[in-house]
Amino acid sequence: MKVTMLLADAAQAVGGKLYILGGGWSVTGPAPSAYAIALKIEVPWDETNRRHKLLLRLLDADGRPVLVPSSKGEVALEIPADFEVGRPAGQMPGTPIDIPAAINIGPVQLAPGRRYVWRLSIDGQSEPDWEVAFSTRAAPPRPQPAP
Repeated sequence: MKVTMLLADAAQAVGGKLYILGGGWSVTGPAPSAYAIALKIEVPWDETNRRHKLLLRLLDADGRPVLVPSSKGEVALEIPADFEVGRPAGQMPGTPIDIPAAINIGPVQLAPGRRYVWRLSIDGQSEPDWEVAFSTRAAPPRPQPAP
């Protein structure tokens, strides 16, 4: 499969197309803000009409999962999904089928001045270009009390 990933302020997948607002950034914060991951997955003809498992994982610069608070304690920030695409009637055999997906993510507190990467896997496999990285800005200096 071929995958294109893009960070955006917001995204929607409607009618087989991606609608992206504020796309293509790679630096955010330091304050938490909502954002989106826009995906375009090209499913090869011979991979259509089958269920596939997608998993997006947020990792730190050392490749460790980013942990976030939950009702079960701290858990790795992961987004699982299943998808299946059928072959449209009249489609020329061998043509890959596109799947647009927009994953909107609420504000997450991340450490300032760090590097992160969203890594995608499909059916337990990943490719080097199935990821999109970003950095958080350093925290502003704290004002020093007057002497």
